[in-house]
Amino acid sequence: MSACACGGRPPGAPPARRASILLVTLDTTRADAVGPDAAGQVTPSFNALAQRARRFRQAYATAPETLPSHVSMMTGLYPAGHGIRENGRHLGGGSTLLAERLQQAGYATAAFVSSFVLARRFGLARGFDVYDDELPPGSAERTARPTTERALAYLTTRTARPLFLWVHFFDPHHPYEPPEPYRERHAGHPYLGEVAAMDAQLGRLVQAFETRVPAPRLVIVVGDHGEGLGDHGEARHGNLLYQATMRVPLLVAADDLPVGVNDAPVSVRRVFHTILDAAGVEVPGSLRAPLPEPVLGEALRPYLSYGWQPQVMAVQGRHKVIRTDRLEVYDVRADPGETRDLGPRAAGLPRELRQALQEYPLPSLERPPPEQSQPLGDEERRQLAALGYVGAAVRPQARAAAPRPADMVHLFEVIDQASGLFVREEYARAVPLLERILAADPHNLDAALRLATAHSSLGDERQALAAFESAATIAPHSPDVRAYLAMHRARGADWKLAVPDLEQLVAESPDRLPALEALALVRERQERIDEALDLRLKIQRLRRPTRRGLLHLARLAMSRRRTPLAIESFERLRALEPDTFAHDLDLGVLYLAARRFEEARQALDRVPASHPERPMVLFKRAQVSVLLGEPDRASRIRAAREGADETTRGLIANERLFRDP
Repeated sequence: MSACACGGRPPGAPPARRASILLVTLDTTRADAVGPDAAGQVTPSFNALAQRARRFRQAYATAPETLPSHVSMMTGLYPAGHGIRENGRHLGGGSTLLAERLQQAGYATAAFVSSFVLARRFGLARGFDVYDDELPPGSAERTARPTTERALAYLTTRTARPLFLWVHFFDPHHPYEPPEPYRERHAGHPYLGEVAAMDAQLGRLVQAFETRVPAPRLVIVVGDHGEGLGDHGEARHGNLLYQATMRVPLLVAADDLPVGVNDAPVSVRRVFHTILDAAGVEVPGSLRAPLPEPVLGEALRPYLSYGWQPQVMAVQGRHKVIRTDRLEVYDVRADPGETRDLGPRAAGLPRELRQALQEYPLPSLERPPPEQSQPLGDEERRQLAALGYVGAAVRPQARAAAPRPADMVHLFEVIDQASGLFVREEYARAVPLLERILAADPHNLDAALRLATAHSSLGDERQALAAFESAATIAPHSPDVRAYLAMHRARGADWKLAVPDLEQLVAESPDRLPALEALALVRERQERIDEALDLRLKIQRLRRPTRRGLLHLARLAMSRRRTPLAIESFERLRALEPDTFAHDLDLGVLYLAARRFEEARQALDRVPASHPERPMVLFKRAQVSVLLGEPDRASRIRAAREGADETTRGLIANERLFRDP
């Protein structure tokens, strides 16, 4: 049955009072895993809310990945409009976000997210007064319980302003490891155990919101994408556009919204318009009165990573069409498992649906867009890899006869495993998997360059050069091939051969990180340290600083007596690792050289007594004591003399500060 008498206030008419809004996004949650229609019936909290909400049975993600789908909800745009088509990208300021609109309208705004995929560095924090993305140490995710606890604590803070609260749950995500008692209850289906555990926290959250936040209220619960679980050969998500990963749960609960079920296809991007409507901001497209429009979606990771065919889908009425080099057509009401492709009879498709598919913009591999800001560092790539998200290292080559992703399902798991091992620098284990990928997909430039880089990192010169030669055959004019080969040479005995290519690459693409890093390395080998320093500085500006990078920059700066730069680098390193920072002696010496005596005292006092250069610590601390006029300066000079070694004994004897303390 389908309820869709719209009822309530007319679309676009402002509410009598602006509603407070709770948006709950359920990551990796299939539509058939939750709700009254689900076979397992593991979601009593969702089901109870559905009894007093409008539930959309044909709701669709805009992409089968977390970040693009959430950006669509926060902008109201398809990925072609907002530009985020994969995880691990950064959303620039060109799109106005939902939280920004609500903040400008006088709302208190708070978000609690459960995965590094949605960390603030990717751009969704704009407009939120509170953006809680703090994860357990060493983890790239947190479970629904601690996320809920933080959201509940926030709800105890009273505000006179209407509230927009977004809570993101990540639980039903591979590997499936539900907590007890859900682990035992769903021993044969741990994915459903994760869903059940998440549902329990959903119930706590909704109850607290409705208890602590005064009416009027709007509650939206929506999935960002589903999970393959083997349907159409896909175990997880991100590669295909079938119902398992694209159809998601969606319900909207409000006092003035009629209860019932809507069977019309709708897009999760309309969450944006629905929330603004509840806030009294007049925009068309609210789910209060869904538009009779084709609903679109894309799965471009295989295209952008490996050069396989791009995939776009459109759903209208009972028809769903997936476009690659041909059309797949399904009647998703009569055939929800998409087992019968009606492609040969596609002539009867609505013109509007065909037109939407044809006009959906695709990115060009020949003319890639400029690199987005804030490139990922090594640690951030490892965090994404821990969640199963590893993008390609290079831009693929456009192919005349590219494979359909649906025909390459046998490689999905191999690619995921190989990419994860590569990012974790387990090169010896990655090599045989990369070779398997290339045997099945010989034009996969990403696999070819990763194989070459793995051999290079393992010191296998002959295999590395052979793999680079193969990559050059795949893409003769690729700057990626030139860059990675030059990086390989920069680390070895033939580093001088890399210099012309690296100089040209950096001239052509001044922000190309791999080329900048390799050129910085060869400048050091040429003993052109000031140039190397300038390159290292640029690298630090282009991406989030790393421990290794900051330490290297600080030591280079010290070697060239660039004291302010060395101090800044050590200070940033200390802020990055406050509990394990082990360079207070260096920092104290630099503060002393800069005549920042009080800071030098503090740094030297932090050096532990067990430091292997204790005699130097005592000497420098005595100098600082004299310069500060400390009452105990004589005893510090005495301690420096008594604890001196061969290096500091002569320094102490010649130190004029110590002659008349």
